[in-house]
Amino acid sequence: LASAADDEDTFKILIATDIHLGYLERDAIRGNDSYNTLNEILNCAKTNQVDFILLGGDLFHDNKPSRRSLHTCITMLRKYCMGDSPIHFNILSDQTVNFNTTQFPWVNYQDENLNISIPVFSIHGNHDDPTGAEGLCALDLIGASGLINHFGHSHSVEKIEISPILMQKGNTKLSLYGLGSIPDERLYRMFVNNQVTMLRPKEDQDEWFNLFAIHQNRSKHGPTNYIPEQFLDDFLDLVVWGHEHECLITPTRNEQQLFYVTQPGSSVATSLSPGEATKKHVGLLRVKGRKMNLEKIPLKTVRQFFIQDVVTSHPVLSHLSCLFFCAVCLSLEASYPPEGKKNSPATCTLPLMFVDYSGGFEMFNTSRFSQKFVDRVANPKDIIHFLRRREKKEDLEDEVNVDYGKLLRTTAVEGLRVEDLVKQYFEAAEQKVQLSLLTEQGMGKAVQEFVDKDEKDAIEELITYQLEKTQRHLQTRGVTTEQDIDTEVSKRRCFVLGVGEDEVAMNRAKAQRLERGDAPEIVDLSFNPTDVAMDSDEGFEPFPLPTRSRGRGGGRGRGGRGRGRGELLSYPFTIAERLQCVPESFIEPNINTFAPIVGR
Repeated sequence: LASAADDEDTFKILIATDIHLGYLERDAIRGNDSYNTLNEILNCAKTNQVDFILLGGDLFHDNKPSRRSLHTCITMLRKYCMGDSPIHFNILSDQTVNFNTTQFPWVNYQDENLNISIPVFSIHGNHDDPTGAEGLCALDLIGASGLINHFGHSHSVEKIEISPILMQKGNTKLSLYGLGSIPDERLYRMFVNNQVTMLRPKEDQDEWFNLFAIHQNRSKHGPTNYIPEQFLDDFLDLVVWGHEHECLITPTRNEQQLFYVTQPGSSVATSLSPGEATKKHVGLLRVKGRKMNLEKIPLKTVRQFFIQDVVTSHPVLSHLSCLFFCAVCLSLEASYPPEGKKNSPATCTLPLMFVDYSGGFEMFNTSRFSQKFVDRVANPKDIIHFLRRREKKEDLEDEVNVDYGKLLRTTAVEGLRVEDLVKQYFEAAEQKVQLSLLTEQGMGKAVQEFVDKDEKDAIEELITYQLEKTQRHLQTRGVTTEQDIDTEVSKRRCFVLGVGEDEVAMNRAKAQRLERGDAPEIVDLSFNPTDVAMDSDEGFEPFPLPTRSRGRGGGRGRGGRGRGRGELLSYPFTIAERLQCVPESFIEPNINTFAPIVGR
C-alpha cells in the first residue's frame, strides 16, 4: 500500500502523541525543544499533503499553559494548517455528538469563516485534561479559535459511550474513535463493570476501518493502574496509544483481540529514562479500504539522548572508575555534535549515566563533576544518577546465630584519596596485571590530575615520559637480552621511579596546556576558603592565572607570608638537586631543568 500511488480512495493521516508543548520553556538551552519539534511535525504534515493530523493527547505539558505556549501553538497551526488546499473527505456522523465541548459543534474545515487546509483532530491527555466547573482544557481554547477539533471528551463518570467520527474518502470508510485521559483506576473499574461502550455504524459494519486513539497507561504500574489491551473491543483495526513515551511506533498485533497497536511515543524527552533514549518518530498512516500501512518518519529536531549504565563491583576502584569512565565517555559524547553542525544550545546532547553503587562505596560530588560540561551538554545538573540495589534481608528467625557484623558493616570508604585507591587496587590485583614501568603513586597522581584539574595530557604524558627515560637508560646500559631488560627495569623502578618523576610528567602536561593557551575548564573547589582573605569580592579570579598577582582582595595566606592562590612559580633546579638520594649513573645528562610548576 505504501509503494502504491496515493489516490482518491486513500486516507493519509499523520499520527503523533505527547508533544508536551512548553516543556522546560524557561530553560536557557532546552527551552525551545518542544516548539521546534511541533514545527517539524506540522511541516512534515504539509510536505506529505496529509488529509488530517491525529494527536494522541498531551499537546501541552501544563494544564494551564503559558501565554508563550498558547501563542506559539496558535501561530504554528495558523501557519501550516490554514490555506486554500481542498479537503478530500467528508464527515458522515452527527457532529454535535462528536464535538460536544464547543459552541461550534462542527468540524473546523466546514466553518464558512475559516479556510482550513489540514484539519487537526486531538484528544486530551493527563497533562492538559479538562478541569474546573466548566470542564474546559487548553484544547478547548484552541478549538474555540477554530484551529483544532477536540474530540473524545466524556462528561459522565458513571457510563462512557464512545461515538465515532465517521469519515469517507472515495470508497474508503474510516471510523475514528477517541477517548481522552481518565484516571486509570476509574477507567479500569468501568471496563470491568461493562460501563464503557463503543458505538458502531448500523449499516455495513464490516466496511469500516476502525481507528481508536487512547491516552492511558499501557504498561502495568499496579493491579488496576493501567488499561489492558484485552479490555478494548475486538472489532478495532488499529489502536493509537498515547501517554507512553517510549517510541514503539511499529504496529504490533494483539493475538487475542486481533487488532494492531501503535505507540508513537513522545516527541520530546520529558524524563531522563531509558524509554526516552529511543529514536523519536511520527507515523504516516495510509488507509485504503480495510488495509493499512504505517510509515515511520524520524524526527530530526529531537535532541540527542545518550544513556549508559556503570556498574562498579569492586569497592576500592568504585570512586576512581566512576570518575574516570564518566569523564572519558562524556568527553567523547559531548565533543562531537551532529555532522555539519557546530556546538550550540540547539545541538547540545543529553548524556545520562546510571551508576550502581551497591558495592558499599561512597558517591562522589556530582555537582563538581558536572561543572566540566556546563557548556557542552544540555543537562549538566542531571548527568549522573546513583542507583543502589536493595539487598535481600537475611532470615532473622534464629536470633542466636545472627551475623551482626554484616548488619553493621559500613557502606562507605572514608578518607581515601584517588592515589590510595589505585595503590590498593594494584596491591590486591594479580601478578599479571601489575605495573612494570610506572608506579602506583605516579598513576594515582596522573589520574588525580585528570579528574580534579582536567589535565587531559596527564596520563599520556606520564606514560610517554617514563617510557622514553626507560628506553634511554637501557641504551646507556647496553642491555640486550630480555632477561637483563626485565632485571634492569625492575632495579630502576625500585630505586628511581616515584621520586619526583611523576611531578615532572605532570609539569610537562601543564606546560603543554599553557603553550596551547588552554585554560582550566572548572574551578578547583577543593581549596579551603580560610586560606584566602575574605576582605572584598572585588578582583576575584575564578581560575588560576599565570601571573604573580596575589589572591582575592590582595589577602595573604595563613601566616602572613603565604603566596596568593593561583600564582605561577617558575624557578629551575637540576635533577641532581631534586634526586639527592639517587646515584649519578641513573641521572640523564640531557635533561637539566624541570618544567615550570603551576600553582605550587
